[in-house]
Amino acid sequence: MIIVLVALGAALAGFALASNARKLTHGESAPEVSRAAGPQKVELGWRETYGPPGEQLVFVVQSLEVTHSGWRALIGLKNSSSVAWELDPGATPDGTFGLRLFKTGDKDELNDRNTQGTLPAVRAATLYEPALPKILDPDKSWNGAISARGALVAHSWARVVFGTLVAVGKAPDELSSPVVWITDSTYRLRR
Repeated sequence: MIIVLVALGAALAGFALASNARKLTHGESAPEVSRAAGPQKVELGWRETYGPPGEQLVFVVQSLEVTHSGWRALIGLKNSSSVAWELDPGATPDGTFGLRLFKTGDKDELNDRNTQGTLPAVRAATLYEPALPKILDPDKSWNGAISARGALVAHSWARVVFGTLVAVGKAPDELSSPVVWITDSTYRLRR
């Protein structure tokens, strides 16, 4: 019985190899291979807001660095609203601080994938320096570094994710709660 299974497995593997070799020799391209982004550091200077003046959350991305072993972003968050916000990474399935990698830098891709529920997985930050405050009171800010280990895909477009922010009490009418902010701005990772 074992010999039959081994022979069957070898036959299937040979068929798969032969089929792929035939595809390559008949002009069909090989599947695209992902490559890790190489070390790079870029000053970004992004500043994005959610809500009207007086009831705003301000998201800042100062820089992004990719190393051989992971990534690091210098970011900031300012609460310019009338309520406190709980900073609770992971409070919602898609809400954590980190990066999302997209195929394009087009904002329509972000909007379409968000509407369809097909956003790419978050490359979640595992280290916060200094630690995130549990509550961000009105007119207070947090600035720091988020980072994680792991390779990022070269030629993908990185967006920074801030989340989850949950209003303490009733959110202002101009803002919804919870908030998971994905930057409109993007950076294309080099190889």
